[in-house]
Amino acid sequence: MSILDKILGNDEPRDTPAKPDHDMQKVLDELAALGPKPIETLSPEEARRQPTPTDAVKSLLRKDGKNPDDDLGVATRDFTIPGPAGAIQARLYGPDLDKPNDRLSPVVVYFHGGGFVFADLDVYDGGPRGTSKMADCIFVSCHYRQAPENKFPAAHEDAVAAYKWVTENAQSFGGDPQKIAVMGESAGGNLAINVSMAARDQGLPVPVHQVLVYPVAGVDMDNESYRENANAKPLNKPMMEWFVKHIFNDQSEAQDPRVNLVGAANLAGLPSTTVILAEIDPLRTEGEQLAEKLEQAGVDVRHKTFNGSTHEFYGMATVVPDAMAAQTFAAHELKRAFGTAILPI
Repeated sequence: MSILDKILGNDEPRDTPAKPDHDMQKVLDELAALGPKPIETLSPEEARRQPTPTDAVKSLLRKDGKNPDDDLGVATRDFTIPGPAGAIQARLYGPDLDKPNDRLSPVVVYFHGGGFVFADLDVYDGGPRGTSKMADCIFVSCHYRQAPENKFPAAHEDAVAAYKWVTENAQSFGGDPQKIAVMGESAGGNLAINVSMAARDQGLPVPVHQVLVYPVAGVDMDNESYRENANAKPLNKPMMEWFVKHIFNDQSEAQDPRVNLVGAANLAGLPSTTVILAEIDPLRTEGEQLAEKLEQAGVDVRHKTFNGSTHEFYGMATVVPDAMAAQTFAAHELKRAFGTAILPI
């Protein structure tokens, strides 16, 4: 199937139990060969040392004789952003960061996944790097305080602070303050939409677009995709229960509108939105519900679920064609929102 078919939604319908496609399965097999222990059996400190899907992708590239650290022609620069409880680690991505350029570039403020407990800018490098290249824009990938050392809403506070800093300082790194979007994967997808809601409610400049990749969006762990993917890899129901145990001071906090987006949040007045989901993912159903609720709130939404792919696939474009298709889709929607897409004559 071509990348265009993937983007247009011409996948086969789900009429049999979902199985990873060939390239996705190769990554899962390679991850299994690295010997990760079940996250739900570990402490947060132990979990942070486990092999990741990114490690599996790099291992496959090495076996194919390819450079696992290929920068794709995208320069990076690490720096820090002032946060409410200390410095926030951040990384700039851009094809022209190292070149003199009088043109201000659109900016995407990006937040990584990891269940609010683990992962960092390195683990989630593939998504911002690849999308920056294809969308021809600057990405600012932002870390945030993690649980259980810093429980909810510490990560959300850091995300809003990072976004506010970017809106005020974009020109210092060649960014266009009038063309700033937000994006995130998994827990980072939740942070991204929360930034949009905070901007709306606090009188900050509202992002021109948001890309939500399999976002954390609800609290129902007995919905369709949770039942289908209770034991899926690399994300499953026991892992999500483990995350919840570490994130909150009290379980009632999960009902907060910043977490229970599909059940409690006001989504009116948010920017145009791209929702990217994976079929083999417990978060799929709540992502679909979020897309529907955004549409009901009057938001312009484009949504695509990639069949045969699992949670975490988005950053795997160097080895998984679905990931390349997803990044192409996201890049196109970002350029459309920024007004930088080249339209056919």
